[in-house]
Amino acid sequence: MNRIITIIFLLFSSISIFSQNTKSKSTETTKPFVLGVIDELQSKELGENRILNIYLPEGYNPKDNEKYPVIYLLDGSADEDFIHISGLVQFNSFEWINQVPKSIVVGIATVDRRRDFTFPTTLEKDKTRFPTTGHSDKFIAFIEKELQPFIDKKYKTTTSKTIIGQSLGGLLETEILLKKPFLFNKYVIVSPSLWWNNGSLLNSDSEILHENFNQQTEVYIAVGKEGLTPTEIPRVMEVDANLLAEKIKASKNKNIRVYFDYLPTENHGTILHPAVSNSFRFFYPQNKE
Repeated sequence: MNRIITIIFLLFSSISIFSQNTKSKSTETTKPFVLGVIDELQSKELGENRILNIYLPEGYNPKDNEKYPVIYLLDGSADEDFIHISGLVQFNSFEWINQVPKSIVVGIATVDRRRDFTFPTTLEKDKTRFPTTGHSDKFIAFIEKELQPFIDKKYKTTTSKTIIGQSLGGLLETEILLKKPFLFNKYVIVSPSLWWNNGSLLNSDSEILHENFNQQTEVYIAVGKEGLTPTEIPRVMEVDANLLAEKIKASKNKNIRVYFDYLPTENHGTILHPAVSNSFRFFYPQNKE
């Protein structure tokens, strides 16, 4: 009798276990979460392959006639700023927020930011500390001659082009703004490393400072509580950023709109996310009824 009870118990146990395993397998729906696409562009200007992380807005269809503004993001690797900036763009373009038009985000993955984001320095110590520096001209040529034409050809884009960068990325943006201002019409310059080469960029002339510059351009400049720069001659990040803003404002060109944003509760490591969020309010002001 005990043997019969034992056999019946084992039989029901086996059925129960089999049933649980079958249920588990039938309800398993794990699949990848896709945020965007990865493109690769072989650059002749840089002599290397560059990775591009692309966020496409909800509803994007290459067969539709609708076109989208493009936001170019420096330091745009997946483990840098691509994910959280794309999230900001997505959030602000939700229909119940409606702060930012649906946009394409192009994250330019970093290879060597000291090489790509800096122009040549006259300081021997910096040349020794950072031996690969001084090739921003090639990176700017890559953006102008290869990257922008590639994106405009492959994706459905408008003429609206924004660039976002921080620190050395902000330095590069400032160089583009002063030397090649027509490449973008919106600049998000965050904590720019204007101390580079003893602040020489702040002394340079530019066509955007002249009255005949006729492109509508918006420049948002932000800095946190960051203090002294890593230079022999003392400089202050907040002061340099403000000097850049005042330099552009001094032109009194009606085609250029500048906003200086001081975020005293943020530092060099935390400022980018809130600054980009603030820049959207500056670029796309909403009328409060």
